[in-house]
Amino acid sequence: AWSIGQDADIPAYTVDPVSVDELEPLARYSGHPLIQRQALAHTLNIHAVGRMAAEKLGLDYLSTNFIIAHLGGGISVCPLKQGRIIDVNDASSSGPFSPDRTGELPLQPFIKLCFSGKYTEQQLSKLVMGEGGLIAYLGTNNAEEVEQRINQGDSRAKEVYEAMAYQIAKEIGAMATVINGNVRAIVISGGLAKSKILIDWIKKRVEFIADVIVLPGEFEMEALANGALRVLQGKEEVKIY
Repeated sequence: AWSIGQDADIPAYTVDPVSVDELEPLARYSGHPLIQRQALAHTLNIHAVGRMAAEKLGLDYLSTNFIIAHLGGGISVCPLKQGRIIDVNDASSSGPFSPDRTGELPLQPFIKLCFSGKYTEQQLSKLVMGEGGLIAYLGTNNAEEVEQRINQGDSRAKEVYEAMAYQIAKEIGAMATVINGNVRAIVISGGLAKSKILIDWIKKRVEFIADVIVLPGEFEMEALANGALRVLQGKEEVKIY
């Protein structure tokens, strides 16, 4: 994008990259000073659906609190406090399991795996991110296929899929405590938000916190364009990194 902008003599902007860090100080603690929690999330889509939800409700995005759950190949759940992602699970190594990621694992058993001599570092990395979650339990990362199996009476597929919904709901509940329960709405997006059975399971567990708004799919391209437009229209200022 930068080189195209240079060639065309027009500005090039980076909009809400995955590395945007808006975490509050308490959210950075992991439990040991050698490891710090990082702000790695589906930032672009999170901000996009936050703005969409605020507009839908007729509210000012920068004055409203949401819980956003982006459900895709990886899962990010965060409290969006007045337009800032103040805490979030690292979708590559914590939070709920997803179609192909393990999410958070019990540490002691995982340490034993690391030193069992059965796996290389690369194999363990792939086990956590690429061969975990639904694909580890059911042999597929295709949610539509899992739903077909459930509809055909596969009780194992139903239990695993519901366990993923359970973990997502639990993470949403945890993030609600970060903003003291002051949540205007819970917003669910991403490809998995198209799954009615999954969304119904999640709703059943979290609707007591706030209303649930479902915005299925991903909105990255629109979000990139809208981010640049906000700068060009003078609604936001460019930040220099």
